[in-house]
Amino acid sequence: MKKIFPLSKVYSLLEAGPVVMLSTAFKGRNNVMTLSWHTMIDFNPPLVGCVISDRNYTFEAVKKTRECVINIPTLEIAGKAVACGNVSGRRTDKFSVFGLTPEKSAAVKAPSVKECYASLECRLADARLAGKYNLFIFEVVKARVDTSVKDPRTVHHRGGEAFMVAGRTIKIKSKMA
Repeated sequence: MKKIFPLSKVYSLLEAGPVVMLSTAFKGRNNVMTLSWHTMIDFNPPLVGCVISDRNYTFEAVKKTRECVINIPTLEIAGKAVACGNVSGRRTDKFSVFGLTPEKSAAVKAPSVKECYASLECRLADARLAGKYNLFIFEVVKARVDTSVKDPRTVHHRGGEAFMVAGRTIKIKSKMA
């Protein structure tokens, strides 16, 4: 039997993907923030929608530079990823404080996070909803994946301090009724 569920926690039911670390380069400084409110918007070109609070240092960096890197961490660095989400980049060098390595990107000035399983170099495609909903649409212009990681265990935010680790990959065949 289904029971009433608090509307303030609906996001925990619809979690769209892994926790990511969004990196920027702005005013001569590298920064990285943790983000879990994102979704694929289109396949070709690959477009990703990200909600970035207008109170975050990254919001201004993205608006001004029009680029970023979406880095996908695995369970091995989940503690660092969560810690990056609890500190402002305005006054903290998160790469240094949390022992992360900025890596030169190929298509954008923002650095990738070397310790992450995958890095998606992005350019801002659409910011029309940023003023109202803090929603930025990025086009992925270069993607790199660590091929030595065969079964990446990504971390998914369920709200508050609750996270879920992605399990094994399975295949499901479609069955007609």
